[in-house]
Amino acid sequence: MVKLKKFLSTRLGFMAMLIFFLWIKTVIAYYKDFSLGIADPIQHIILIINPIATSTILLGLALYIYRAKISYIVMGIVYFLESALLYGNILYYRQFTDFLSFNTITGAGKVSKGLGASAANMASPHDIIYWLDFIIILVLLLTHFIKIDKRPFRKLNAFAISMLGVMFFSFNLMLSECNRPQLLGRTFDRAYIVKYLGFNSYLGYDSIKTAQNSQVRSTAVGTDMDHVLQYTNSHYAQPNPVYFGKAKGKNIIIIHLESFQQFLIGMKVNGQEVTPFLNSLYNDKNTMSFDNFYHEVGQGKTSDAETMLESGLFGLPEGSFFTSLGTDNTFQAAPAILGQKEGYTSAVFHGNIGSFWSRNDVYKNMGYDYFFDESYFNQQTENSSMEYGLKDKLVLSESVKYLEQLQQPFYAKFITVTNHYPFQLPEEDLSNDGFTKPDTDNEAVNGYFQTAHYLDSSLQEFFQYLKDSGIYDNSMIVLYGDHYGISNSQNPALATLINPDEAATWNNFDNTQLQRVPFMIHMKGLKGGVNHTYGGEIDILPTILHLAGINTKQYIQVGTDLLSKNHSQIVAFRNKNFVTPNYTVLKNSDGGYNVYRNKTGEQVDLDKDPELKAKVDKWQQAVNEKLQISDTVNNKNLLRFYTPNGFKPVDPKDYDYKDQIQRLLDTRSALGLKSTSIYSKNDNQSTTGLYRTDAPELGGDRSSIDSWDYVKNNPKK
Repeated sequence: MVKLKKFLSTRLGFMAMLIFFLWIKTVIAYYKDFSLGIADPIQHIILIINPIATSTILLGLALYIYRAKISYIVMGIVYFLESALLYGNILYYRQFTDFLSFNTITGAGKVSKGLGASAANMASPHDIIYWLDFIIILVLLLTHFIKIDKRPFRKLNAFAISMLGVMFFSFNLMLSECNRPQLLGRTFDRAYIVKYLGFNSYLGYDSIKTAQNSQVRSTAVGTDMDHVLQYTNSHYAQPNPVYFGKAKGKNIIIIHLESFQQFLIGMKVNGQEVTPFLNSLYNDKNTMSFDNFYHEVGQGKTSDAETMLESGLFGLPEGSFFTSLGTDNTFQAAPAILGQKEGYTSAVFHGNIGSFWSRNDVYKNMGYDYFFDESYFNQQTENSSMEYGLKDKLVLSESVKYLEQLQQPFYAKFITVTNHYPFQLPEEDLSNDGFTKPDTDNEAVNGYFQTAHYLDSSLQEFFQYLKDSGIYDNSMIVLYGDHYGISNSQNPALATLINPDEAATWNNFDNTQLQRVPFMIHMKGLKGGVNHTYGGEIDILPTILHLAGINTKQYIQVGTDLLSKNHSQIVAFRNKNFVTPNYTVLKNSDGGYNVYRNKTGEQVDLDKDPELKAKVDKWQQAVNEKLQISDTVNNKNLLRFYTPNGFKPVDPKDYDYKDQIQRLLDTRSALGLKSTSIYSKNDNQSTTGLYRTDAPELGGDRSSIDSWDYVKNNPKK
């Protein structure tokens, strides 16, 4: 004990203790909180040793500092940052089954609202393990078991420690390359780098890739568009003449269903339908519904879904396109296309702050005329908002006072938020129709059904208003789920509800099937039905534009019209896995494929079916090219070099989301009798009184929502 005390009271001993604590809790996290696909004894060895090298290198930097006090402080700061990085990855993985990238970390400030509360809900009782070391270190220092070593530390010894860390890292890398050749050259999954080299190496690798992307962007030239144009021309899918222009001149209302998965449609819990209204809409004769439609988001989640919806291009491989590139990139997005081609007015309604995902800047680049964030809505009580913004019933009901002022036709997007993790609905908002949540051992799964039921009720109220106000008769309403709500780590609990007979054998094929989300196009007079075509979010924009009578041939979009006979049914995921009408293809840890038959879930042995192996290789090439084309356009900002005929590049300086109420009033006044807004069509009488909601904040009384006449005389902006 005396020798230990003496050793820990040296700078080297103190650093060794910090390395030990970092090592032990990182290894615990590897096995307790992450699924890293450890397949053999060598991988276990690599996993156990990989935290040591970079911790030694980083903490060893403090040994070069002559002054002892500053040296210890630097070690403490590095140790805290390393611990925070570890725990941040633990929380992030629990929700997203992924690791923090450079873009995710640097963009965290732009999506900060609600993340703190959400992180608290992702915490687990055993997390005390990851912070207990700080208490131990503090006690050891306060009791003087460890004393500050004021003696100078020789630079040569500090260099030796650094070289020891480098040698250890080289040994770690050698073992990793032997077990997984070309680890950094052909990385299919970020988990590989974490498994073999650790969090520090992964973050360093990702940061280098980000810097390389920035360099690529700065060296881009106009001729880089040649290959992109060749690709989009050769993959263009002609519109279906039966549907082309079917919604020409109609309002287009987009309803973004937060975290809403396809399995909710038609599902019952405790004998009650989870989403009775959406079930009826899904099967309505005026609804075209797609039951093989997948989300294709990456780390950007909701913002990735918006990127695909608006631009016809994918999000980025890491981080969010909105926060990393969207504030500067050139767009040829839906609001500008519809506005320039067909005279649409465009608006977004969202109950969160405008800076969330940098929307207040990105929307200007897209050409949105209006953006109504939380500051435009009256928060009736302190419980009006949840972690990610104002509750859906309040946002939808209060939006109509602005919606009725928009000149028709309009392109309006409503982003719901209440059905967002951690799926905790206040007691006052629980359904009054007797709906009760399931009782699994996972509270997030249980709550998911309750918030989905709330969202369903919110939409029913909104649709009724659309009908009562007359907006419905002249509108095409598009609803889609943006991404999964229940992450893969929670799917075993979910499986006991949706497929209890197979819950024990749940695998990655089943996880992939749960990536289906609803996609519905509802319009009075539309020939509806359930469409079994395979597609994804990247296909929404060309589908909508063709329905609106706008041919997409000259635009840079990598998706294709779902209603076209030439539509490609290979659904590409952001991690390069994919689904076809017959097969689900997932990359494995060896760089090969795990292929499953969609009908049975049975895994196929490609070695026994060379013909299918050749098809899978061909499909994979198509998926890789599709993603690569999109990434090239985004990373190099290539749309600045290409302008379609008749399209005017968007200048974000032309858009301002201040004084929007006055702008609505001025526009209507300037147009006079030519005004096409619902307000004008209703003899300048507000339709807000037609909205009926049982939102408890309003006491079930619609009159407590501000009418337009009140808003224009008491503007907040």
